[in-house]
Amino acid sequence: MVVNSPTLFRRVGSAGRLAIFNSLVLALILGAVVAVFIRNFTSSYESVAASAIGVELREFEQQAAKQLPKNLEAFSRNFLVNHSLAPGDVVVIAFYHGGLLSTPGSEAVLATPLVRNWLVNPPQRSIVLSLAVGGSPTEMVGAPIFAGSKVVGTFIATSDLSGFALERTREVRLSLAEGVLALLAGALSTFFLLRRLLRKVGRITMTADAIGSGNLDQRLGDQGSNDEVGELAHTFDEMLDRIQVVLTGQRRLLSDVSHQLRTPLTAARGHLEVLGRGSMDDPHEVRETIDVVIDQLDHTRSVVERLLTLGHAMEPDFLAPRPTELRRLLLDIHEAVGVLAPRTFVAPSAPDLIVDVDVEKVRGALMNLVDNAVRATHEGDVVALVAEADYEHEVLRVSVEDSGPGIPESERQAVVERFQRPGARDSDGSGLGLAIVKAVAEAHGGWIDIGTSRYGGARVTMVLPITRIPFEVEV
Repeated sequence: MVVNSPTLFRRVGSAGRLAIFNSLVLALILGAVVAVFIRNFTSSYESVAASAIGVELREFEQQAAKQLPKNLEAFSRNFLVNHSLAPGDVVVIAFYHGGLLSTPGSEAVLATPLVRNWLVNPPQRSIVLSLAVGGSPTEMVGAPIFAGSKVVGTFIATSDLSGFALERTREVRLSLAEGVLALLAGALSTFFLLRRLLRKVGRITMTADAIGSGNLDQRLGDQGSNDEVGELAHTFDEMLDRIQVVLTGQRRLLSDVSHQLRTPLTAARGHLEVLGRGSMDDPHEVRETIDVVIDQLDHTRSVVERLLTLGHAMEPDFLAPRPTELRRLLLDIHEAVGVLAPRTFVAPSAPDLIVDVDVEKVRGALMNLVDNAVRATHEGDVVALVAEADYEHEVLRVSVEDSGPGIPESERQAVVERFQRPGARDSDGSGLGLAIVKAVAEAHGGWIDIGTSRYGGARVTMVLPITRIPFEVEV
């Protein structure tokens, strides 16, 4: 069976592929290190050998310079007899007139073509080189012998490097063994580390696949590490929490919408059916039915528009903030609500600040709060707009206060939910006003707070971060 390389490569897995790549890189590095080590080791022992036989040459030259030409051969014989050599070293001294002196073991050296040539034609200067003599690596030095200024012979010294070669072989084998062990350790550690890392990534993939199938309860949980994968898992779980909240909110919204719209639509249909079963000739009855249907449709349209606003609040481009003078904004709202009902609208109190907010969204939210305050109060009751900059807690509080009955503390959490109107004094509200105010405040990075006003009624506050106030107006 033939298996193509891409398929085989895929079967290895990401951890295996990365481990193989890392091993190749590590092998190249270790190979380069071993090669440099061998080269330096070889160069080192060759230098030692050359230095040793160079000592022989210098001693001979220093002592020979003191001899007369006729005494050189006798001196050379004496030098070889009395001079101790290291094991494996050989010295050959040859003169033009035919005299040849050598230490034991010189046969292989004398059989070397280069040495035979030097015996006839001495080198012009000292030469050091590495070559094979009798099959053994050898370091050799050749130099002319002078009698005064005249060349009378050749001095040759060699050092057998077989011992060094064996040592080099051992070092090479040891280096290779260490390199292979380091390569195996690096490859295996890389493989297991990547396997462990990619197993976590695999769990994330499996969880994402389960979520894609509709199981939103899946979570990665603690991965037992504080590295990037642990952070990824933590962020992934937080994202799932937010998605689940949004989807749960959407399901609840659909349920609430269907429930809220069913009532007015059913009422409108019922009146039309009654009208259809009765006489169409009575203009008064027809007019009453039309008015009821229009009223129900207006209520439905209002609910739909507010739901659209809540839906847009979930979008990232919901806000279009721009620098706005806070006091001017509140004065505009005060002028607009003055005709809503016969209430005592207190002139707004606000610091001279420039705020960076979405003017239309904030205006709409505050108008909702004023409308709620009007619905909860009677003629002559107080409705006030108040803004306070709390620099200690770095927030801006914009409140609508009234002198109505207030909101009991037990109901304050419920009134900000969609379609919830506990304790409402009227029956034509949608129950979405405070939910919209809450959405606008949260979109600005703040929240909504409900308490008791200084007039004894309710105080509903939009709390915005003070960072939304980039600078103050000069007065």
